[in-house]
Amino acid sequence: MRLSLRLILFLVVGITLVTFVVSRNEVRAEKRGLRADLERRAEILAESLQEIVEPALERGSREQLRRIVERFGNRERLAGVVIYDPNGRVLAESSSMSSQPLPPAVPVERLQSESQGVSEFLRLGDEPMHAYYLALHDEAAISGVLAIFHDASYIEAQSERIWRETVWHVIAQVLLIVLVTILIIRWSIVLPISRTAQWMKDLRGGRIRPRPPLPKEDFLAPFSQEVVNFARSLSEARAAAAEEARLRETGESLWTPERLRVSVQSKLLGSLFVVSNREPYMHVRRGKNVEAFVPASGLVTALEPILRACDGTWIAHGSGDADREAVDAHDRLRVPPDKPEYTLRRVWLTPEEEQGYYYGFSNEGLWPLCHIAHTRPIFRSLDWQSYQDANRKFAEAALEEMKGAEHALLLIQDYHFALLPRMVKEARPDVRVAIFWHIPWPNPEAFGICPWQKELLDGLLGADLVGFHTQAHCNNFLETVDAALESRIEWERFAVKRRDRTTFVRPFPISVDFRESSAEPGVKAPSPYELRTSLLKNLGLTSSFLGVGVDRVDYTKGIIERLRGIERFLERWPAYRGKFTFVQIGAPSRTTIPRYHDLLGEVEAESARINSRFFQGNWKPIALLTRHHSHEEILPYYRAADFCMVTSLHDGMNLVAKEFVAAREDEGGALILSQFTGATRELRDALVINPYDTDQVADAIRTALEMDADERQIRMRRMRHVVKEHNVYRWAGNLIAELSEIRIDETEPVLAWRS
Repeated sequence: MRLSLRLILFLVVGITLVTFVVSRNEVRAEKRGLRADLERRAEILAESLQEIVEPALERGSREQLRRIVERFGNRERLAGVVIYDPNGRVLAESSSMSSQPLPPAVPVERLQSESQGVSEFLRLGDEPMHAYYLALHDEAAISGVLAIFHDASYIEAQSERIWRETVWHVIAQVLLIVLVTILIIRWSIVLPISRTAQWMKDLRGGRIRPRPPLPKEDFLAPFSQEVVNFARSLSEARAAAAEEARLRETGESLWTPERLRVSVQSKLLGSLFVVSNREPYMHVRRGKNVEAFVPASGLVTALEPILRACDGTWIAHGSGDADREAVDAHDRLRVPPDKPEYTLRRVWLTPEEEQGYYYGFSNEGLWPLCHIAHTRPIFRSLDWQSYQDANRKFAEAALEEMKGAEHALLLIQDYHFALLPRMVKEARPDVRVAIFWHIPWPNPEAFGICPWQKELLDGLLGADLVGFHTQAHCNNFLETVDAALESRIEWERFAVKRRDRTTFVRPFPISVDFRESSAEPGVKAPSPYELRTSLLKNLGLTSSFLGVGVDRVDYTKGIIERLRGIERFLERWPAYRGKFTFVQIGAPSRTTIPRYHDLLGEVEAESARINSRFFQGNWKPIALLTRHHSHEEILPYYRAADFCMVTSLHDGMNLVAKEFVAAREDEGGALILSQFTGATRELRDALVINPYDTDQVADAIRTALEMDADERQIRMRRMRHVVKEHNVYRWAGNLIAELSEIRIDETEPVLAWRS
């Protein structure tokens, strides 16, 4: 209420002052206009009388002069006419001037120096007057002065009228604006804030209600944002507390973000540093604004709770087009933007370095080499040089960030940084270093194709801990080291002894964030049938059965093999034609690499060929969606599908399979899973297939569609239990725990890798 009164008072004072200034200028302008008009009329009258008065004055006929002034002295607003001699004495005046005092002096000298008349505004008695003096001439000399007097009181009256109208206008404007202001404050600010406050009060009291519309005015945007952040934090804290209480009650040992934070805080003796190519927050320009968003990444989901818990530092490639605008002079910024809890350090690469290090050596060389998916790896000397330069840049950034940090832990992510562990370890032997290899590790013969395999292995063995998804990949790595380098393999401990240092090799199967329910309390989630109908309608299709595949368009994902399996299924069981649709969500990836660019065209052509073969009415068997989809967009497809198909030709883990299982809260749906994924070691209730066997793929589709509902539920329930127990937080917690327990030999000599 006080705020409203103050605002109204300021409005009244402000409007009054502004109106006063405007009105004063208006009065002045009106006054100037009326005076100018009066002067012009006086001048015209004086000049017309001059032609009559001068001859009479020359003859010296005062009687004629009196008749002239009397005749012209009766005009509208004309107070009178007076004729003076050169000395200022009255020669003749109109009768209307007899009751008025005359001016004390006539400006004869000014008339002598000026070629025109003299205009003056003065007061005669109490009356405002205008006087216009015009010299009368007899040949070259002044023979007299003609004075025209006008009543100027109407000008004052007009000014007073304007001021009166202004006062009433001010009163009306103030009342109207105050009324509008009160309504605006009430409806746009007070009411939404009151609703928001009540909602927050209910939320604090545990009563969950739909969030009211928050104020959208610019000056209230920070308030609205903080309300959203507060509600989210409160909900997360309450959910975490409820989950912890439930786990204690049931005796379960489920890993949650809160448990991960507690575990990390209890095990870390120093600071935590993470290095990855992908950054957890990216700044991009959208029009004139710069926006921060989180790239889709399971890595961010897994590692961010750790960094938040210990105020760590994430070192990553700054790839957003507005990333440089967001950092300070040391290329750092605090994140998340709405609640800063850890530091993001960005490393800059030139376009040539990015092309050689990322697209070239990493994704045209190491990626196909490790996946063994019948795509020939390409190794170029220039790419290798860029790979070394990029690793060196990241090493320098990491060492700079860790300067002065004792008992530091460094987690390096993926195949982009095989050289980084050795570079860091040589400069800082006291730092515990781990690298997690997110893709498969091939057998020694396959990895031996790489011309620089020894340098890569030596770089990896700079780490204290090397992690893979599966034990098979650990075994392949140890066998590769044994075949390529002079070292001692300790199979009983799964460790490598080289250069008086020990590197441990362990499997850490990565997973996803498993949430029990994403629906708001009291809100009924749509059924798979309702979701399926809605999704297909949006695609312009009708179908009774729905399958889904979610992949990057990558040659390792077996998308072509999957489409041919669907074609074979429709050949063998034609009854499903017109009733079954498969939605393939394929995000374009690395399209600057020719193999990826060509693959996208192949997938589109194969999909079009199969659709053309079986097309009928408003049905087609394959709906190909080749654009990037957010997790929120993909989730309804997971929940609506009769099955999800993963046909990777070689995959370290494949999180799509686990995402699908985690999304099926109804315990429905079936998972068709390639035997060449790491996920098959955990998801044993999936329908495991060889994606190269087209008939087996077709059989699995039929089995998934015709499986008994009870069996489907039992299978999904068991898989959900596995994903829930072995979620992404457990992966991160085990990795940190293993690294924290490794003993560091601080007497190891420091080598100069920079040279």
